[in-house]
Amino acid sequence: MNQTDTMKKYNVILLIALMLISQSFCSTFAQKSKADDAKMDWWKEARFGMFIHWGLYSIPAGEWKGQKTPHYAEWLLNDLKAPVAEYKALAAKFNPIRFNAEEFVLLAQEAGMKYIVLTAKHHEGFAMFKSSDPFNIVDATPYKKDVVKALADACQKYGMRFGLYYSQAQDWTHPGGGMYSEHWDKAQEGSFDKYLEEVAVPQVKEILSAYNPSIIWWDTPAEMTNERAAMFTPILAKYPKLITNNRMGGGIEGDLETPEQYIPPTGIPGKNWESCMTINDTWGFDANDHNWKSTETLITNLIDIASKGGNYLLNVGPTPEGLIPQASIERLKEMGIWMKVNGEAIYGTSPSPFNNLEWGRATQKKAGKTTKLYLHVFNWPANGQLIVPSLGNKVVKAYALASPKTRLKVETLESDKVIDVRKVNPDKVATVIVLEIKGKPVVYEAPSILSEYTIYTNAIELNIDTKVKGGDTYYTTDGSVPTTKSSLAKGPITFNGQGDVCIKARTFKEGLAVTATASKILKQTMPKPAAFEGKQGLNYKYYEGQFEHTADFLNLTPLKTGKVESFDLTVSTSKERYALVFDGYISIPETNIYAFYLTSDDGSKLIIDDEVLDNDGPHNLIEKRMDVALSAGLHKISLQYFQGLGEYGLKVEFKSDKMSRRDVGKDYLTF
Repeated sequence: MNQTDTMKKYNVILLIALMLISQSFCSTFAQKSKADDAKMDWWKEARFGMFIHWGLYSIPAGEWKGQKTPHYAEWLLNDLKAPVAEYKALAAKFNPIRFNAEEFVLLAQEAGMKYIVLTAKHHEGFAMFKSSDPFNIVDATPYKKDVVKALADACQKYGMRFGLYYSQAQDWTHPGGGMYSEHWDKAQEGSFDKYLEEVAVPQVKEILSAYNPSIIWWDTPAEMTNERAAMFTPILAKYPKLITNNRMGGGIEGDLETPEQYIPPTGIPGKNWESCMTINDTWGFDANDHNWKSTETLITNLIDIASKGGNYLLNVGPTPEGLIPQASIERLKEMGIWMKVNGEAIYGTSPSPFNNLEWGRATQKKAGKTTKLYLHVFNWPANGQLIVPSLGNKVVKAYALASPKTRLKVETLESDKVIDVRKVNPDKVATVIVLEIKGKPVVYEAPSILSEYTIYTNAIELNIDTKVKGGDTYYTTDGSVPTTKSSLAKGPITFNGQGDVCIKARTFKEGLAVTATASKILKQTMPKPAAFEGKQGLNYKYYEGQFEHTADFLNLTPLKTGKVESFDLTVSTSKERYALVFDGYISIPETNIYAFYLTSDDGSKLIIDDEVLDNDGPHNLIEKRMDVALSAGLHKISLQYFQGLGEYGLKVEFKSDKMSRRDVGKDYLTF
């Protein structure tokens, strides 16, 4: 073997070794993303943070050569396909001389925020810090100051935790960096892997070593394979206390789930999660966006998120001069006024022990052998009686958080605790009543009324279950509230052709009601008649844009149309910000009741004849269900779907009592 062959063999062995080391780092780092990790303690205590989206995009402020961006201001370059060279020339105009890092931090503190996350580099590729890459605020602008350093220093001075957003997988101005979006300029052409190696990886090293952030907030995980993510994991492994989110990609879960612009209905149990949301519509500064959320909405969002165990990362978009818009300042200061009185009910709290509270939300905090329940009352009781449902604990005391010395009277009424709040002066947004109880909260869940379907044609069987140990559950079928003289729920219960039935059930212990009353309506229906004709396949319409609901695109002119055999997302020409409408017929094998399941990320609607299964709105992967009685044969089917940013997915399934759950695929679709 000659010297050249020896070197080749050595290089191959070295490459394999490096891959194994990277995989080991990746596995180790992924395993650290646990909800009970000690490094997350300060973050879970914080509950409220400030997101700052700031870059060159603040100069055009949502408009390029007379054309307004259809979406977020920071996406202007991509949405309007501006020439890269012309966009990069904006750096020569970027001179935020009115920026004051300490004012940013002090405003966040006044609002009650405990950490800040700044966009070190967004998708536009411009670095807001001193970097070895020349396209940065120090080397390419007349400002010539490091914004990231200034904010990091101010945070350290005032005891504010500091984090950095970094777009690792999307860069529209560097060669090879725009792999996540479509290229429209030759300046973008190049190797994505080379971009990662020469730009992204060095910059991540720079920001971690220079600013020592507590958080790295990745964005847009598509195209980040395991091998590409492994380029970053050895760097991250050097910072064991660093918190990362779930948008790296490449199999790295991170420490945080990041629902964007919405609050998960039940939170994300077992996970650390953070809803990032805007104060108006856009993230970056947009001179035309005046759709500001009210302070009431922002405060109730914060409470709702905390009650579900999450954090609220609320965004501001500074102007090109370096100022936070006055409308944002006003709302943040107003939030701070509420937080000065009620922050105890937000910071360091755990999720609500209640499944549902008609008047508001709840958080809780352990205090020795007792627990403080913080009752956030949105809808003030007109009679002055605040009902806390199905709470089994002994009450120590109750008071309004705004006036803790004034004790409130509490009585037990059947399964509920009733607090007399007539002495309390209610807050215009949310009044916090503190209920101190002995031990951990014991909330008796209402019984479950279980049936295979919510409708029936001739007969239906159901079961009633309870989680209350030693409890007896009674039920009624006439809509009245059950008592111990009602029918006792034991075993399956069958109804035969009685029309619509309202089942109510309640659990009792030692003759006393301990739960709320569960209710379920079973509707008797006739199978919908079938159509008479149809052919194989589906018609589709394709749209592009930033959509929040399916109604946003239904009246638009589609960019293209065609025919497909199934609900096929590959007919889209973009990976983000698009919508599809499929229309045709579904072939139902036999007359029966069918359960349809619609799973999507983002929003969708499924329409069978005139029955609508609504899974609309921006959200992560969520499944919804609808029951329909159908005759054998063809039935109209329509599916509306839109994809926003990030992860995506769509699945349509159905089943009956004689057919297992399966995809609604080409075997069942006709048009």
